[in-house]
Amino acid sequence: MRLSLGISTCPNDTFIYENLIKGLKDSPFQWDVHYADVQTLNEMVLAGKLDVAKVSAQIYPLVRENYCVLGCGGAIGYGCGPLLLSSESESFEPEKPTTLPGKNTTAALLFKFWYEKKYGGSPNLHYAFFDEVYRNLLSGAIPQGVTIHEHRFTWKRDGLHLLQDLGAFWEEETRSPIPLGIAVARKSFSRELVEGVESEIRKSLKMAWARGEMVTPFIQEKAQIEEKNVIESHIKMFVNDFSESILGKGEVALERLWMLTKC
Repeated sequence: MRLSLGISTCPNDTFIYENLIKGLKDSPFQWDVHYADVQTLNEMVLAGKLDVAKVSAQIYPLVRENYCVLGCGGAIGYGCGPLLLSSESESFEPEKPTTLPGKNTTAALLFKFWYEKKYGGSPNLHYAFFDEVYRNLLSGAIPQGVTIHEHRFTWKRDGLHLLQDLGAFWEEETRSPIPLGIAVARKSFSRELVEGVESEIRKSLKMAWARGEMVTPFIQEKAQIEEKNVIESHIKMFVNDFSESILGKGEVALERLWMLTKC
């Protein structure tokens, strides 16, 4: 059976899905893979264009009629949230615009959650793709922005200022892990088919952990950053037990996040 799959080029996604994409032994599936920025993946799922996808956790209430949440393949964890950074100041300036990595990203929702708690009212927001946010911070084109993925490991080296760890704030406020991303599949699929997809993802992940080399040429080629040690740190931070199963604390975290979308 041929299915479409959407994932980002970030190391945690490529680490989990590489073996699935290359083809697992005796697999009933062939995959047409779409690599895109997380906001683009969100929009594709909102439009119903993908069979299976890794998307921002916060969009699920908008697509629950057409998609189900898979029990694996997402991104939930501790100490791995988005960072609010500045190119010019060591303190947040609410009167200045803040650039977020996509309107429908979990990073955007976590920023709004923090802003509401600290300042109330409506923040001054701009949006850009996640890699553009970081480049614009480095060039000084924007005063402050929220960064995700590999850039969690490079901001200090690159001379940026940390204003708030939004993931740490979420953990302190909710006492739950940070629900960044989820994998979804079409709700029209049979339970057997969905379980088959979940089984493939878990097999792919298990094979990735079992091999000797964590960072493969495939992962390195897709990544937005060249340093192998940074890519490895990224994988270790974002791929964990929740990647294999969201049961328990992962499910609770998602429900808390989805409650925010109703506010």
